[in-house]
Amino acid sequence: MFRGIRILTFALLLTLLAACGTTGKEFKEAYFAKVVNGTTTQTEILKMFGEPYQKGVENGNPVWVYEYNKYKLVGKDISRDMYIVFDEKGVVKSHQLMSN
Repeated sequence: MFRGIRILTFALLLTLLAACGTTGKEFKEAYFAKVVNGTTTQTEILKMFGEPYQKGVENGNPVWVYEYNKYKLVGKDISRDMYIVFDEKGVVKSHQLMSN
């Protein structure tokens, strides 16, 4: 009888854990205010935030994406995305942060 309850409890726990997940990697949102268009360089961005989650190109300009999403079965999900567009010299051209 107890063995059946343990197996059921274990299966329920595995189901609950499978319903939670994380994508991307954590980054310090507070540093976003230190990013200045036309001034901040790629090297400085790397020091503040580390390697980006994704890299791409937008209209010929390098784009770095920092993303962190944590999904929970219980409680509020966390969603944080930061996009940084650089000019041809590696200086921030524009940046934006979206979070819940």
